[in-house]
Amino acid sequence: MIVTAALLLLFLIGFMGIALDFGHLFVVKTELQTAVDSCALSAARELDGQSTALMRAVSAGQTAGNANNVNMQSSTWSGQGKIVPADITFRDASYAVTTSPALARYAQCTHAQANISIWLMKAMGAFSGDTAGNPATRSVAASAVATRASAQTTCPVPVAAKPKVGSTAPNYGFVTGEWVTLIMAQNAATGGQIGWANLDGSNNASETESELNNHCGTKVGDTLGTPGVQSTVADVWNQRFGIYKNGVDPSSGRPDYTGYAYTPLNWPAQFNAYNGAPGAGAPASAQNFVTKRAAFASCADTGTKVKGANSCESITGLSLNSFQTLANPGNVAGGHMQYGLDRRFVTVPVIDGGNHVIDYLCMLMLQPLSIPMTDTQLEFRGNAGAVGSPCTTTGLAGGSSGPLVPVLVR
Repeated sequence: MIVTAALLLLFLIGFMGIALDFGHLFVVKTELQTAVDSCALSAARELDGQSTALMRAVSAGQTAGNANNVNMQSSTWSGQGKIVPADITFRDASYAVTTSPALARYAQCTHAQANISIWLMKAMGAFSGDTAGNPATRSVAASAVATRASAQTTCPVPVAAKPKVGSTAPNYGFVTGEWVTLIMAQNAATGGQIGWANLDGSNNASETESELNNHCGTKVGDTLGTPGVQSTVADVWNQRFGIYKNGVDPSSGRPDYTGYAYTPLNWPAQFNAYNGAPGAGAPASAQNFVTKRAAFASCADTGTKVKGANSCESITGLSLNSFQTLANPGNVAGGHMQYGLDRRFVTVPVIDGGNHVIDYLCMLMLQPLSIPMTDTQLEFRGNAGAVGSPCTTTGLAGGSSGPLVPVLVR
């Protein structure tokens, strides 16, 4: 009986090893797949064809992928290394590897997790003497590929644009680079081209603030509301510029890759702050959004002061009462580089005379909201569904037109 039990125990350990050890590997594989999926989706979101696209894509993909837990939900991935820039590659429309920002259409994230402990099968190897066939550790790998495609539902900001008189799609009378005023007062939007609009159709100002923190599900045909605007909207709007109060910081209020803002004071041209020239009379430090984003500049450019000399207020001429801190600029942990996302290119619904959504535009948030609130500009960057649009929203993929969303394809 003892001999029989010993022989049976060998088989039982083998079957338990198959169940437990291979189950462990499958769990790690699933967790790793989730991480690289997140990496690919976030990286693909940045592929807008601009010169900084790949740099932003690598940063976004690495940040999103490494936010996941791997190896039985280990936040450190059991010390075996997380996603690094070399794990993220890009491919063109024909799926050939490319390093050109203008040609990149697909983002691929691939990562191998090494030294995953094997519990029972290594005991089987020690018992049988076959340690080579039953190693103490294994590795698993995962890969994901994502691109941008049209959405059937979108996640715009609670702002709406009206077509200019006599204009049609795709630009509805707007010129790329044009500054369009966001009317702040509830009744001042009459005759204007853009104003606050609740995506759920309500007129509640607190809903406006909530929707600035991402509201998804808006579709063509939806009816938008016309709320008043309270000063609390400034909190979540300004977080996108890395401007904070009440103890909020970049880890919870994610900023854009840059908080550098544009007003007539530092951008006299009042046109094409995205990649143009500032115009006569601009300060020497004034540079366009593409350049400042590549440098991870703050609202105070290379500084962290909200008020005073060389501060966000002195550069923009805006009043930021009650706001106390800025996200760190440059390659500094905790600031625009570490926590930055695509937060200032926003999708704006186009509405008809009945406040029904008919299309979507891509706009660049130029400046934070001041306290007390004043008119604020956004820059028109084209139709949100254009192939070269810098706007990529989040939402449900599967549409035939409209804003682009990141989607997994492999």
